This record gives sequence, C-alpha cells and structure tokens, in this order.
Amino acid sequence: MIVVRIDEATLATDGTTLYADLAFLVERGQQPIVVAPSTDAARTIVKTINRTSDTAVGVSGADAGMLPAAGEGLGAVQTRLLHTLLSAGYIPVVEPLAFGMFGGDVEIAADEVASAVARSMAAKRALFFHENGGVIDALTRECIGELTPAEALALAEDTTLPHDLRAAMRAAALGVRGGVGAADILDGRIAHASIVELLTARHVGTRVLGTVFLQ
Repeated sequence: MIVVRIDEATLATDGTTLYADLAFLVERGQQPIVVAPSTDAARTIVKTINRTSDTAVGVSGADAGMLPAAGEGLGAVQTRLLHTLLSAGYIPVVEPLAFGMFGGDVEIAADEVASAVARSMAAKRALFFHENGGVIDALTRECIGELTPAEALALAEDTTLPHDLRAAMRAAALGVRGGVGAADILDGRIAHASIVELLTARHVGTRVLGTVFLQ
C-alpha cells in the first residue's frame, strides 16, 4: 500500500505519465491511494483515470466520516472505506477536506492529509510530489538523498526554503515517525517518477527514513 500526494505542477505537465504510472502500479499488485491538492484537482484526476480504466473513486472527508475535522485541524482517519475500495481494486482519490460534524467542511493541507492517511493505513511508502525534486543541500547545491525524520523536521524550520517544500518535509517526517516505511519528496513531472522510485533501485528525490515512533 502506498500514498501518493499529487501537486498542481505534475497535473499541469503536458504528457504527464502520472495516470499511466498509477495503472501500471495497480497491475503490479500495488495499492495506491492518491491525495489531490484540491477538490477540483481530485475530480479531474478521477475523470482522467476513468476515461481509460474505470478504477478511480473520488472520496471526500464526509464519505463514511473518513476525515473528521477536529477544530480547525484533522482528527483520526477512519480507514474502513479506504480498505474497502483498495480490496476491490479501486484507486481512492482523496479530496483534502475534513468533515465538519456540526458545520462546514474544513480545508486541510494536502500534505497533512497524505501523512495522516499513510500513518493510519500503515502504508509501506508515501510519495510527496514537489517541483523542487527534493531537498537541496545549501552547500553543495545537490539534492540530499536521505534524511532521518529528525533531520527533516529540523530543515523544515528553515525559512529560506519554500513554504510548500517545508510542509512536505514535515509531513514526510511525521509519516515515518508514525509507522510509514519510507517517505520520498520528488518531482512528479519526471517521466514515470512513481515507478522509478517504487519499483527500481534508482532514487530520484529526498527520502526520509529512520527511527519509528508509533503513535
């Protein structure tokens, strides 16, 4: 089981291999859960996948109470719906909205949703797409290949880095600390990025891997 947090840059790329890659992963026995950057993006992803494979199902926080709001944040993920869809061979495409039991839905950052879903589902891997392609070392100007959760959280406090990259780093680190096997930050615009990262020995981004503190 893997969680893939998509970004707008990947979706806007002409000739993106994202959709073909998801189908390929399913054919190879992988169980991807997609977290979209917005509600509109989620619906676009579902329609695009289903033009060729009829395997995508859009889910919102309200569906089976999957993503309950807790104040202005996210409560405990209710995983039954996701398990049901995956076991039937579907690709869940999650909208980043928490269900407000007594009010309106609450917008939640897609990174936070992806991290929470990955932890709750005990995902083997989590991928966070970001156009930076990973975390760049300030001295060498090269992509850092691997970080521990503690290192990623420390770097996420560096205000010289892009805000959305820092959010992805924080989400990746918290995912690993919560039991996810490994979390990767990579450029989803690279052809077959998901397949390369998940199914080959090649490494194309920054991987967060290390000590697990189960929550």
